[in-house]
Amino acid sequence: MEQLGQDLETMRRVPLADDHVDAICEIGVEKTYPAGTIVSDLGDPMDTFVYVIDGELEVVDPRTGERLLEASLGPTQFMGEIGFLNAGVHYLKMRAAKETRVIEAPRTAMLDLMSRIPELSDHIITVFSARRRKQFELRNSAVKIIGADRDPKVQAVEQFMSRNRIPFQSFDMDARDAETAKVCDLTGHEPSVMLGTDQKLDDPTPRKVAQYLGLDLNICSQRDFDLLIVGGGPAGVAAAVYAGSEGLDALVIEDTAIGGQAGTSSRIENYMGFPTGISGTDLVWRGQIQAMKFGTRFVMPRRVKGLTKREDGSFCATLDDGDEICAKAILVSTGVQYRRLPLEKLEELEGAGVFYSATEMEARFCSNTEAVVIGGGNSAGQAAMYLSRSAKHVHLIVRSGSLAASMSSYLSSRLEADPKVTIHYHTSVSELHGESWLEGVTLKTPDGETRQDTTALFIMIGAAPNTDWLSGLVETDDKGFVLTGACVDRETPFETGTDGIFAVGDVRSGSVKRVASAVGEGSVVVSRIWTYLDELQTTAKST
Repeated sequence: MEQLGQDLETMRRVPLADDHVDAICEIGVEKTYPAGTIVSDLGDPMDTFVYVIDGELEVVDPRTGERLLEASLGPTQFMGEIGFLNAGVHYLKMRAAKETRVIEAPRTAMLDLMSRIPELSDHIITVFSARRRKQFELRNSAVKIIGADRDPKVQAVEQFMSRNRIPFQSFDMDARDAETAKVCDLTGHEPSVMLGTDQKLDDPTPRKVAQYLGLDLNICSQRDFDLLIVGGGPAGVAAAVYAGSEGLDALVIEDTAIGGQAGTSSRIENYMGFPTGISGTDLVWRGQIQAMKFGTRFVMPRRVKGLTKREDGSFCATLDDGDEICAKAILVSTGVQYRRLPLEKLEELEGAGVFYSATEMEARFCSNTEAVVIGGGNSAGQAAMYLSRSAKHVHLIVRSGSLAASMSSYLSSRLEADPKVTIHYHTSVSELHGESWLEGVTLKTPDGETRQDTTALFIMIGAAPNTDWLSGLVETDDKGFVLTGACVDRETPFETGTDGIFAVGDVRSGSVKRVASAVGEGSVVVSRIWTYLDELQTTAKST
C-alpha cells in the first residue's frame, strides 16, 4: 500500500544542482556556527532554509544533550522537513557538531524561488516528505503523549496528531520500560501531554497542541483572502491545489484533521493510480503538500461558526474563538459527518471504546477483542477488513438485508469470504454496556436481542451535512445539503444561489459520495471561482 513520502533509508542522495545553490546564495546570507552551537531548538519556527556549505549538523536528544541519531547533515545537504511549507515549527533540536558554515535564506523568499524553479522545488519537497515520514515512523518529536488509552481528552490529541501525520511519542502507562517510567514520573503518573522536555499541557486539546506546533497560524496578521475554503477533505484539498496553482490567495480552514471523512479510511483500493491501495489520510496529505507548494495555507483545528456578507459582496467568517476571516469568495467543502446513534451512554463512551474512524490509532484497541462495526457503506466495509487484522473477530452490523446498493462489489465480496468477519443483516445496536470503558453492546435482530461482548465499537452510519455555519446565506435541501447549479437557476453545477459562494463534495446536494468525485469537483470548481473573481475585479475597476 502507498505511504506518505519515500523511504529515507533507501533514497539515493543527490546534491542540489550548482545553479540551484547559486540561486539560494543570491537570496540568503552566509553564517558560521561554532561547534556546539544550537542551530534550531524544539518549537522554533521554520522561518529559514539552511543549506550546509561545510561542517556538520547533528540531531540532539533534548533530555540528555547527547547526539540522538547516527545520521547527520553535511556539505550539500539542507535542514528542514515538510512543515517548512506551512510555517511550522522544528520537532527536532539541531546542533553544529563542529564549526559549520551555512547559507540561510528567508522562508518566504525560498518558497518564491521554489515556485520559479520547479526542479528545485521537486528535489526539496521529495527530501522534506521523506524526512517527515521517517520522523513519524520513528516518533522523533518534541510532543510526548502519555496514557491516551486511559483518557479520551489525551486520546483526542493523539488522534489529531496521527491523522495529520505529525510526529509524536506515545507512552503506554502500563509499560515497564525505563523510558516510560521516567516520563510518567514527570507527569505524576497521570494521562497527559508533554511539550518539549519539561512543559506539561494542562487540560490538553488538539487546539493547544496545534498552537504550540505552529499549525494554528496567526491568521490575525492577514484577514482578507481571495478564497476561503472551509473543509479540508478531498474536495477542499483538491481545490486548494488548483487555487494555489492559479495564483489565488487561498486559505483552508479545517476543524479536525486534513482528510475529512476520507481520512478515517485505512485503505482505499478503487482510487485511480494506486493499484495497491492508499489510506485516506496519506492520499489527502499528498494533496496538502501540493497545495502548500503553490502557496495555499492551512489552519487547523479551527471551526467556522457563522458567515456574513459585506456590502461590497465579500464574506466574513467568524471562527470558534471570535476571530474573523474575510474573503471575496467562499468554497463550501465541509463534507458530512457520521450520525450519532440515539443510545444512552454514547457520549460518555466516545473515545472510551466508541470510535468514528478506523485507523492504526483505533486498531490497537481491538487487540484480543471482538470488534463491532456499524454501517453498510464503503467506509464501514474498509474498516471491517482493516480491523480484522488485529481483532479476534469483526462483526459488521447492517440494518438492511444486502450490501449491494451501498458498498462496492469488490469490498462486499471480500467481507463475505473473510472467516474473521461476520455480517449481521437486519440488525442494529440498541444498548451500550460499560462505565469508564465500553464492555459490550446489545444487538437487536429479527430473532430477538443478544449481547455481544466488545471493547471496540465503530460507528459509520448516515451522512449529516455540516452546513449550520452558513447562516442561511445559501439554500439547502430538506436534509441540509447545499443546493447548487440548476436547482438554484445557476449555469455551472457548483454555484450556489448566492454570488461568490460555491459548494463541492459530499456537502453538495446530489453529489456522488465518493473520494474520486470529490477530488474532481474540487479541481473543476476553481476555474469558475477564478472567473468570478476576475469579473469582480473588472467591475471594481470600472466603477
